[in-house]
Amino acid sequence: MEAVAKLKNVPMSPRKMRLIANMVRGKKVDEALNILRFTKNEAAEWLEKLLLSAIANWEYKLDGMESADDYNLYIKTLFVDGGPMLKRFRPAPQGRAQRIRKRRNHVTLIVENRILLDRDTTEKGEEEYISQEGDDVEIEEIATE
Repeated sequence: MEAVAKLKNVPMSPRKMRLIANMVRGKKVDEALNILRFTKNEAAEWLEKLLLSAIANWEYKLDGMESADDYNLYIKTLFVDGGPMLKRFRPAPQGRAQRIRKRRNHVTLIVENRILLDRDTTEKGEEEYISQEGDDVEIEEIATE
């Protein structure tokens, strides 16, 4: 199951936000939170709040019955799009004006669990479980009898 969190009209250029987004894309949620907490960048603060919101959304979708810690959440998708641009003018020499573009961005973050929920296994008719050994992940299928 996946949960989505969106952040719109962040007053920062998309390029600055993408630098931090590339560091945490595809990581486990705990690992990503640690990276974001100890990164000295304004974009890291925005992304940390967004990730916490996505985790809360995931738990809310399950009516608060499950904890995100038990299901090994990871960042499935994280992308940054350009938003609207504020255009301002600044005086320049010899009576001219230069355009200043104040860029904004939109961020979309999707988290998903690697360990299947009980209701996911009953819908498929087969049980899948994940055994983890370090960073290697293996998916095994068992036919129910």
